[in-house]
Amino acid sequence: MLVVAVAVVVTVEAVVAVVVTVEVVVVMIVVVVVVVVVLTVVVTVVVVVVVVVVVVVVVVVVVVVVVVVVVKALATGSLKTLKHS
Repeated sequence: MLVVAVAVVVTVEAVVAVVVTVEVVVVMIVVVVVVVVVLTVVVTVVVVVVVVVVVVVVVVVVVVVVVVVVVKALATGSLKTLKHS
């Protein structure tokens, strides 16, 4: 009877150890998946922000260049020449 009780206790301890190991592995997998998803979202947001900033800078530079050209043309009185060319 004592041998059976010891065997049951050892078996239960082994099962508990396996369950705890499986839980730890599952938690680690979930943590890795969450970290990967968060990093993917962060990288995507950073890329979108960089693209938007670059587009805005390019638009501002083009507008400034056009304004400078038009102002110079108006100042020199050669706007008609600018329009024909």
